Amino acid sequence: MKASAPSKFVWIIGLILGIAGIIGHFTSIDFITANSFNLLLAGFVLLALGTSFKGI
Repeated sequence: MKASAPSKFVWIIGLILGIAGIIGHFTSIDFITANSFNLLLAGFVLLALGTSFKGI
């Protein structure tokens, strides 16, 4: 399987989700702190899918 660069939109959304997950781990923001692991995981999965499949 050949890796490809994710689209700019997918990369930005994955980055925002990952940063929100990291911020939620270190600060106390109600929704973000309660779901920090899920946000970080969603960002990682989105970036992994973006590099695995061409056109995403």
